Amino acid sequence: MIDGQGRSIDYLRISVTDRCNLRCVYCMPPEGVEWMPHDDMLSYEEIIRLCTLFARRGIRKVRLTGGEPLARKGLAQLVAGIKAIDGIESIAMTTNGIALADQLPDLLAAGLTAVNVSLDTLDRAQYAAITRRDKLPQALEGLYAALDAPGLRVKLNCVPMGDNDEQLVPLAALARDHDLAVRYIELMPIGLGGDLPGRTEEQVRAKLEEAFGPMAPCDDSLGAGPGHYFTVPGFVGKIGFISAMTHQFCHQCNRVRLTATGFLKTCLQYETGVDLRALLRSGAGDEAIDQAIAAAILQKPLRHHFCDAAGQREDERRNMNQIGG
Repeated sequence: MIDGQGRSIDYLRISVTDRCNLRCVYCMPPEGVEWMPHDDMLSYEEIIRLCTLFARRGIRKVRLTGGEPLARKGLAQLVAGIKAIDGIESIAMTTNGIALADQLPDLLAAGLTAVNVSLDTLDRAQYAAITRRDKLPQALEGLYAALDAPGLRVKLNCVPMGDNDEQLVPLAALARDHDLAVRYIELMPIGLGGDLPGRTEEQVRAKLEEAFGPMAPCDDSLGAGPGHYFTVPGFVGKIGFISAMTHQFCHQCNRVRLTATGFLKTCLQYETGVDLRALLRSGAGDEAIDQAIAAAILQKPLRHHFCDAAGQREDERRNMNQIGG
């Protein structure tokens, strides 16, 4: 698919649920949130139907997110259904890792090709403070199970938020001994994330180079997303950055998002898009849904405006667990 700015859109991120077994400070308030009714979420059959239409339009890469995707029962069934669609080349998942070790065998058998584990600290007390749950051992069990799985691409996602400054180097050191990319994702001012200080790529990189020496840029894309990567002397894996705030990459954005309620979001910042669930449940045929997808893609915004005052009237007001990271 080509959008109105001439960008090729070949990557679809699908939130399968708003539910999560953690309560991370940048995602949910301490008291949690009211979960959406199950019937409001797309069924697996509806997701597969939409993925089939997206694949006909040129989507080649799919990532399952949440909330926490493994909080939804039978996820391997969905993975297998999407993987069987003609044109889909890869299906990945982003998870907090807590339930990953138990479910990974079924997911691999269904065709999962890559997994990203979200982990902001290796300190158990700090993990409990950030996530409001004492689950670090389970998260690490999931991470190491993924690293032991033959042929599975593994990345670790860390959000530098100020409080975890002292953990940025220990997390990076995981890539010294393991074939994974440790990535630092700049905090975006969406939902509760807007109340935290965050750290820039330059600030994080300075800490890492002080610990490990100069890092050299590498050309490997390591997946469908906007991360850029560095090699470090003596490291088996790589260090990556996703820096939407200080190194805006909107000009090469190749993705759209489908929320758990079936809303097609064409940009993370804005509420613009189209309600595909309404079309599905109204009995609309494939041609009408396909036309709605094409029209929404054509109107995909040129860029986000998180760094300036423009476009505030359209800003996304939902928390990340409702959108899909």
